[in-house]
Amino acid sequence: MTDIPLWWVSALAALLLALIHIQASQLKFLKRKPRSRWLSLGSGISVAYVFVHVLPDLSAAQENFQNQVTLLAAIEHHLYVMALLGLLTFYGLERAAKTSRQQSRMEGKGDATQPAVFWLHMTSFALYNALIGYLLTHREEPGVGNLVVYVIAMAVHFVVNDYSLSEDHKASYEKKGRWILASAIICGWIVGSQTEITTAATATLFAFLAGSIILNILKEELPQARESRFGTFFLGALGYAGLLLLLG
Repeated sequence: MTDIPLWWVSALAALLLALIHIQASQLKFLKRKPRSRWLSLGSGISVAYVFVHVLPDLSAAQENFQNQVTLLAAIEHHLYVMALLGLLTFYGLERAAKTSRQQSRMEGKGDATQPAVFWLHMTSFALYNALIGYLLTHREEPGVGNLVVYVIAMAVHFVVNDYSLSEDHKASYEKKGRWILASAIICGWIVGSQTEITTAATATLFAFLAGSIILNILKEELPQARESRFGTFFLGALGYAGLLLLLG
């Protein structure tokens, strides 16, 4: 496989992921009560990708990272520290959104986040999406097959994220937020297609992304245990994990 076809595949993948952000929040069947089975299925697929594909790659990259990066060599498990940092960052953002919605309800301004928190979320998730777009061209394991696996996991992850962001930000997300996040994917891909980074840097970015995905998925499933579809979540996680193991 030459570089040119792979470049085109990654470009199409970026457009597909951007389109998902534009359209996902418009899918009314995802907003039904109890929680849609498709959201739980997507959550299961995404978390399986992290635990079966990303984390083992990070473990293998740990030794190489320590050998290449002297600045962080004193930290024995710094890739996992980056994953923890990703998780904590998005946990903080989630708490800010929930607190802001509560404050809006108390002030009689509806059940949506306040403008400052909306823009904090959009800025943070734009960087998050730009990272995902960037990693379309810089992954731990190159090749079309691994790109497809990555895109499937990110696509269903974006559907779940869109549902959550639409719930928190309501009209602001529908009018502006989804377009900002879709554009961020394209921008990340453009930067990635024009730059070259080391294996250690790629591992660092993937570590942060892994922690972020874990938090963004579990925050959707665990607090809504009475409404979430555990069986579908379990099926998605187990099924995609099995597929990854077969491909690996």
